Amino acid sequence: MHVQKPAQKTVKDYIRTIPDFPHDGILFRDVTTLFADPRGFRMCVDQLLAPYAGMRIDKVVGLEARGFILGGAVAHQLSTGFVPVRKKGKLPGQTISQAYTLEYGEAVVEVHDDALQPGEAVLIVDDLLATGGTAEAGIRLIERLGARVVGCAFVVDLPDLGGRKKLEAMGMDVHALCAFEGL
Repeated sequence: MHVQKPAQKTVKDYIRTIPDFPHDGILFRDVTTLFADPRGFRMCVDQLLAPYAGMRIDKVVGLEARGFILGGAVAHQLSTGFVPVRKKGKLPGQTISQAYTLEYGEAVVEVHDDALQPGEAVLIVDDLLATGGTAEAGIRLIERLGARVVGCAFVVDLPDLGGRKKLEAMGMDVHALCAFEGL
């Protein structure tokens, strides 16, 4: 008798979808279920950094807030430093700021002005790529400090919102572990 092995789970299989959150009509892609599962989280971190194996990466930049969880784990695996890009007013030292547009208005992110050195190679990490506004702001901050972005790694891409196209038009290498259609 032949016993069929269960199909290998993918990162996408660990992500929970919550309808109508935070607003009606939105399908929220909840990565906390991925983070909570040890196999899923390990798979996620390994796959995020795989395309960059063997490349010089001096720092990993994580975008607020879930990018901190992922970026810290990726930086640990790469044995490199981690730099947070935070919402305005959250960092205690001298910062530089970058505004970006939201669906309704504008937001600002900041990084410490001494967090990166000119010429450093930086990998940006976040959980989700939607419109690309936060990632674009992070890229602008990194470049203003004289560092260069070698890649942008995300768990989820929402291609219908155009973020990947925006970042690729900026010359960025974009890596996403999975995609979900729609909002």
